[in-house]
Amino acid sequence: MLRQKNVLTDLTDEGKEIDDLVAGLDAAGWEKATPAEGWTIAHQIAHLTMVFALAEKAAADAPAFEAHVSGLGPSFDAAVQRGLLPYLADGPDKLLERWRSQRAATERALSALEPGHIVPWLVRPIPAAVLAAAGMMETFAHGQDVADALGVRRTYTDRVFHIAQFVVTTWEFGYQSRELTPPATGFGF
Repeated sequence: MLRQKNVLTDLTDEGKEIDDLVAGLDAAGWEKATPAEGWTIAHQIAHLTMVFALAEKAAADAPAFEAHVSGLGPSFDAAVQRGLLPYLADGPDKLLERWRSQRAATERALSALEPGHIVPWLVRPIPAAVLAAAGMMETFAHGQDVADALGVRRTYTDRVFHIAQFVVTTWEFGYQSRELTPPATGFGF
C-alpha cells in the first residue's frame, strides 16, 4: 500500500516545482513546444489541470465523477484532447490561476480521505493513496516535458518512489486504456 501522508506531501511538492517552472513565463514561453508531439507548455499545464479536476471529483463527489466519465466516449486520446480545450482557451494567466486553484482543491479532497478509501477512477476503482500517486505520475511526467521545453535540468528526488509503486500497482491500465489485453504476468519490485 502506498504511504498516504508522504504521497500527498510529495504531490504538493511536485506541483510546486512545476509551478515554479511556469510562473514567470511570458505568452511566448507558454507556446514553447514540448517533447510531446503537438503539445506546448500550455497543453501540459492544461492537461494537468484537467486530470486534477477529475481526481478532485473522484475523491470528493463520486457521482459527479461517474457522470463526467460516462460522457467521455470510447476513445481515451480523443477525450483527453477534448478535455484540454476549455483550459487552453483561458490564456496563460488564467490557466496558471486555474492550475494553482485546482491543485489545491485536489490536494484538499485527497487529504480528507483515508489512504485505503476506494474512489472511482478511469478503468476501475482505486484506493485514494493510489489516486494521489497517479497525480504524482502525471505531474512528474508532464513536468518533465515542461522542463525539457525550457532547457531546465531537474533534480530528481525520492518522490519518484510513488511513481514506481503506482506503475507496479496499475500496470495493466496502460494496456486497457489502449484497448489491449494486458500480459498474464505483471511485474513487481
